[in-house]
Amino acid sequence: MLPDVVTFWHGPMDALRQTCLRSQLSAGHKVTVYSFDPIPGLPDGIGNAEAEAVLPHAFSEKLRPPQPDGSWRDWTILQFSDFFRMKLMAQRAGLWLDADVLLLKPVEIDPAKPYFAWERPRQLGNSVLYLPSEDPIVRAFEALMAQAELTPDWLALRHRLTFALRRLRGKSNRLSDIRVAIYGPAAITALARREGELRHALPKQSFYAVHAEPGLFFEPSDFSRYLDDPEIIGLHISPKGRGKEAPIPGSLYAWAAERFKA
Repeated sequence: MLPDVVTFWHGPMDALRQTCLRSQLSAGHKVTVYSFDPIPGLPDGIGNAEAEAVLPHAFSEKLRPPQPDGSWRDWTILQFSDFFRMKLMAQRAGLWLDADVLLLKPVEIDPAKPYFAWERPRQLGNSVLYLPSEDPIVRAFEALMAQAELTPDWLALRHRLTFALRRLRGKSNRLSDIRVAIYGPAAITALARREGELRHALPKQSFYAVHAEPGLFFEPSDFSRYLDDPEIIGLHISPKGRGKEAPIPGSLYAWAAERFKA
């Protein structure tokens, strides 16, 4: 099955994400970006849907208070998107791809089975994610979202200790403040392990070959190994502040910008 691709975006969109979205469309997927406001520069052919109907903007206040002008602060966008993708799974919306996933070929899924991949040796990624609507991971997140404090029952001991120490020291009473990815890859991994779903995980090479090393994407190199490797379906790019840079000739980014140009 060639699923619809869905994602969430908040704020301006840089050229890197535009390139990645065009690659997802080029692979044959219908692509929809959910947002609270119109997105300037959204590539032609990419749908734009209202995020409020999936997860209300007000949910962000469970994560942390907004800035005085109402804008989100710190990690709010990343953590909000961790919950947003689970709401999309519950609604059978399709396959979640982060907006910085460059697809090199179509993604085929079995709609009855989870679809995710190892991001590192002991941690799954959630940049590429599909879960059946009744999957226990989805149900666990739905139960969590009903809480006022958003404290999961799958929390690792080290995170429980960190949270307890922060509360004792008066630093924060919000679990969301202890780690940016507390509801992301760490949560997916813990739940998949608890529910016996790690067996579904694809190898790291399938989507995370350059994830932790942005230089492999942004710097000139012999990138043919990524294009020729049959195990690589796509590349999750972790820009680390480089998303607004112009492509450097001879880099994988330059190749992608030319291959998937407007």
